[in-house]
Amino acid sequence: MQRLAAWSVHLFTASGLLAGFMGLLAVTAGNYREAMAWMLLTLIIDGIDGTFARLARVQEVLPRVSGKQIDYVIDFFTYAILPAYFFYMATELAELPRLLCAFAMLLSAAIYYGLEGMVSADGRHFVGFPVLWNMVVYLLVFVLPELPDWATVSLVMAFAVLHFVPILFAYPSRGGRWWGFTIAATLIFVLAAVMNVYLYPEPSPFWRGMCLFSTAYYAILATVDTVQASGGARVQH
Repeated sequence: MQRLAAWSVHLFTASGLLAGFMGLLAVTAGNYREAMAWMLLTLIIDGIDGTFARLARVQEVLPRVSGKQIDYVIDFFTYAILPAYFFYMATELAELPRLLCAFAMLLSAAIYYGLEGMVSADGRHFVGFPVLWNMVVYLLVFVLPELPDWATVSLVMAFAVLHFVPILFAYPSRGGRWWGFTIAATLIFVLAAVMNVYLYPEPSPFWRGMCLFSTAYYAILATVDTVQASGGARVQH
């Protein structure tokens, strides 16, 4: 029974790849709302599978199966490849800047996954902006679609560079400074994302505002955590 539970957790984790594939099909068909819904589902699966893994004690029951490696394979597809493709298909930039932005997403994500120390020593932060291109593309397509082309390209390039800047970006499920507010901001972001996708292409100033508010909270938190850390121990990859 324990082995069945452990294998079930791994299959649940792997189902994120199936949701990502469905998102790929939706993007290809031009159904961007459905595609984003699938991408949000991959985010939810990735957010809760670790809890199931701990409850099922998968490392003890199936020591030769690495849930972390399964996660890496799925995450690179759902957090980098699929969003880059989504961006290329859904935005109205000229061909060359669209390609350059997609390439920036993919190359920066690939190098970031190869770095040692992607997570801080206390396990509560990503070091550098994590590979969250799905959320960046969500913001650009569903929240800020009216941005001028130069601003869109600049934001993508800035996030690509931030992968390699030693900022501390909160890992929401692992505690840390202002943890209650962080959980609340995360829930607001997810709810706003669901509503913005549901209402697409009709704009919702309220839900867009909620999304930008929660995003700003994370930016402020990262700044405070990084500044405090730089005043003590040096932050390194």
